[in-house]
Amino acid sequence: MSQSLSDRYFAIIDQIVELTLQGKISSFERVYRMLVEQVEAGTGEIFERCLNQRIETTKMQLDTKLKATRVLRALQTIEKQWLRWQEENQVNADIDRVAEDILAVAPKDYFLAIVKVIDPNQDNFLSIDQLGKLAESLKTAADSQTDPNLAQDWQQLAAGITEGVKSCTALEGDLVSWMYSSESNFSGFGAEKPNPWRIWGQKVSSTLPKQLFQTLAQQQSAIAFARIANNLELRAWVELAILLHYLQQGLVTWYDQQPYNSKFGKELSYSTLLTFAFIWSELWQAFANSKPELADGCFLMMLQILRTFAQREDFPLYSGVFASFSGEYLQDTLDYLNEPLKQVEGTEEKARILTLLGYSQRTIGAYDKAVIFHQEALEIAIQADDYPCEIANLNHLSRTKVNLKNYSEAINYSQRALIAARQVGDKLGEANALVNLGYAQVLGALQRESMAAENYSEAIRYLEQGVALAQKQGDLQSQSFGQSSLGIAYVTLGQPTAAIASLTRGAELAQNSRDVYLQGLSFSYLAEAYYSIEDREAAITYGSLGMYLLNQINSVEWRQIAGLLSILQGQVGPEEFSQVLSQRRSQIITLIGVDGYDYVPKLLEEYKQN
Repeated sequence: MSQSLSDRYFAIIDQIVELTLQGKISSFERVYRMLVEQVEAGTGEIFERCLNQRIETTKMQLDTKLKATRVLRALQTIEKQWLRWQEENQVNADIDRVAEDILAVAPKDYFLAIVKVIDPNQDNFLSIDQLGKLAESLKTAADSQTDPNLAQDWQQLAAGITEGVKSCTALEGDLVSWMYSSESNFSGFGAEKPNPWRIWGQKVSSTLPKQLFQTLAQQQSAIAFARIANNLELRAWVELAILLHYLQQGLVTWYDQQPYNSKFGKELSYSTLLTFAFIWSELWQAFANSKPELADGCFLMMLQILRTFAQREDFPLYSGVFASFSGEYLQDTLDYLNEPLKQVEGTEEKARILTLLGYSQRTIGAYDKAVIFHQEALEIAIQADDYPCEIANLNHLSRTKVNLKNYSEAINYSQRALIAARQVGDKLGEANALVNLGYAQVLGALQRESMAAENYSEAIRYLEQGVALAQKQGDLQSQSFGQSSLGIAYVTLGQPTAAIASLTRGAELAQNSRDVYLQGLSFSYLAEAYYSIEDREAAITYGSLGMYLLNQINSVEWRQIAGLLSILQGQVGPEEFSQVLSQRRSQIITLIGVDGYDYVPKLLEEYKQN
């Protein structure tokens, strides 16, 4: 059998060579097709042995036969196309094995198996084209399956993948076009317009994705969508999983390629990942009791996204997720990611996500919750030897303890962070630790009513060292954090001139790094600094900016500056207060837009009424 097959393959090789020499084969593609049609599956080693033998024989004839050079060139063409055939055949064999793995699970776990296949955290995850081949492999298996129930399930898997690929292709041209709508300036996911859901809902034809996009476009949750999607079949959910996966992946890839575009960038990659994780988290909770098999797949989709996020080199250990979220939307995201994370074992990725949730909770004033998140993240990071994450959580605990007015613990955590950062050479962690240590010492001395210069000169020195180190690292967010903290310390110590210089710089850096929280905080304390030197016009302007920005991300600190604005309005009178806003309109609009400017009086009135 082997001998006759070898003779056959020698004949095929000789035929291709002869046709090439005669000029009857003019393209590599023709050679490739002949190999695909004539080489039997599972006999590649025999063909390769025959081809190598012909090549070696021809090489020995180069000096004696004039025709040998042309023959060798033809044989080398066959060799190249054979290597191509091997590669594609290997891919097809791998896809067939994936199909076998999917079909080997219990029918109730088919959706979960598909979710595992599209996991982007694998070394070799499938492309859109390879998913199409997977659908063909599953359809072939279904056609030969004698059990009608299994055949129907397998057909649904194949159809769901095919429809998912089709939907991805249909939306490819509208992946980012919605960002350039003239309705308003795009600032990220949330309730604002434009958002992708309405555009995608109009373009996609399949029922389930259309229902989800329409629901989200109406600012309703994925849970509301789950109520109407509860009875749809397996193929629809397979399609939805594939579509959402590749939309998310496409958006993140596009954002990551915009590093110098102030409108887009890595912060929008963060919000995209969190938004899609949030959607799957909501679906998991909606189906947890009614459809546990479907819920398991939704849960795994969420975990895959969070794992992808946590493994990014630019993961925001200190800040960065507020720029692209409205306050309410951020709060919902935090709430829905909190619950599922309780069910996940402690890993390096979990520690990083908990870090993000912790400092986000601090921003919205949930300090006790923030401490819980950071302490758990700290424990996991220590066990995983994730030093940057460990140091970041020590720093966050220090800052949170300041918010809780527990200055001795804040100092302790910042000292631990400083020692650890210097031991491992984490300059970013060291810069943040120096700022935290100085900030906590200033406020601690004030709490003890100890205003002697020696009690805060060291603290100011730590703050200045932290700012300088952050500047050397070129990290805008840490520089902003340091300048803002230094400015707040100067406000607290009654040094408004020094405070104004630091806070102005802090606000500029915060704007450049798209850190809405630090920008709002800097403006708020600028208002206090200007108020202390009786510059009411500047105090009203910066106070309005700070109040609006902090309110936009649901930070409780907006009320503090609203209190100052209320006092100012009482001092100058409502008419003069409005005149100041009108005179500073262009400056305010540049920073928060027309909508923000119009909302300032309403927000101040809301504070007074409540």
